[in-house]
Amino acid sequence: MITEVTNIVVEVLPQFEGYVFPNEAIAQPLWSTLIVVYPYITGLVAGAFIMASLVRVFNVKALEPVYRLSMLTALAFLLCATLPLLCHLGHPERCYEIMMTPHMTSPMAIFGFVYAWYLMAVLLLELWFDFRQDFVKWSKVTSGFRGIIYRALTLGVTDVSEQSVRLDMKMEWILSIVGIPSAFLLHGYVGFIFGSIKANPWWGNVLMPIMFILSAIVSGIALCVFNYIVLTWIRRKTVDMRCLDTMAMFLFYALVVDAVIEGLDVFHRGYAAEEGFAVLQTMIREKLFYTLNIGQVGIGTLLPLLMLGSLQLLRRRVPEAIRRTMIFCSGAMILLGVLAMRWNVVMGGQFFSKSLRGVMSYKMEFAGQEGWLISAVILCLPFIILTVLVKLFLSEQLQPSEHEPQNKSTT
Repeated sequence: MITEVTNIVVEVLPQFEGYVFPNEAIAQPLWSTLIVVYPYITGLVAGAFIMASLVRVFNVKALEPVYRLSMLTALAFLLCATLPLLCHLGHPERCYEIMMTPHMTSPMAIFGFVYAWYLMAVLLLELWFDFRQDFVKWSKVTSGFRGIIYRALTLGVTDVSEQSVRLDMKMEWILSIVGIPSAFLLHGYVGFIFGSIKANPWWGNVLMPIMFILSAIVSGIALCVFNYIVLTWIRRKTVDMRCLDTMAMFLFYALVVDAVIEGLDVFHRGYAAEEGFAVLQTMIREKLFYTLNIGQVGIGTLLPLLMLGSLQLLRRRVPEAIRRTMIFCSGAMILLGVLAMRWNVVMGGQFFSKSLRGVMSYKMEFAGQEGWLISAVILCLPFIILTVLVKLFLSEQLQPSEHEPQNKSTT
């Protein structure tokens, strides 16, 4: 009889090692793969917008071929940014209450306003000003359903005079400047949520918002590299190597800064060796060994640093085909590494006991509300939306429009 009861308890309760509090022995992590995907998608949005801002604000002419693609990438992923939270909620139909009854002391509640501001007042407006002249032109030469879409998107503003176009350019420049701190706020608050939990030694860290912002910039640039190469390959076009090399340069420098800050965080934790340092060592050496040491550090940081760094030193000596392959592989590995970083942060803080002397296990489900299947679907959905947007707005070629200004910085 005792043996049967023991077997039932082992099957029902999650596995754990060391000493855990009784209430933790029957608990599962409340935040699972959906909450891992959520900061990952918002980070891609912020990073893609920063990539586009290099053209509008900092006047990096070499990146003009990917400006519109970067903006559409940010829009496609931003449209899906709230889906992980909605799927995680028990009653997603109540999501409107975050806007109707705001709770101004809650970072999660503030996200609703930041999201609405960034989507409606920054990203959509900047895209409209950039495409407005093309909408007018396309609406006159396109028939059928697509022509109806283009005519609707003009919003009745059909003036394409030189003065009107200059105004569009000026508004784009202003919105790009406003969008940079907005992008930092959109994703930095996620790091603020984790970093402000002082009772959790894995999360409580003042560098957490900075690390989230830097990793967002790195992942967003890597996503733009990935999308640009894949799209030109599908269309059987020739990659603009000057543009690709410039993207790789910015990706390398951003990755260096990100790696230095994360290394500083590890060094500071090891030097301080506070109360929870022992359990942090257990997490790094055992519980998160594959996702942290191999996924985040090895695949997501060291290998891309070596490849991109070697390209910065030996760019002229490496053939274009090999250079293109190395940049593409670096971008793909960085995307996987940042996803592993999100997993390590979200799940790592829930694996160890509040006693700091025990760790718990977690087994991912395939289906269900918290299963990895719905997370995979949400990750694929932005690429489907981006495909539709590219079909509608980049159907000819990845080139800047004819009304591209000569010097945005002087607008």
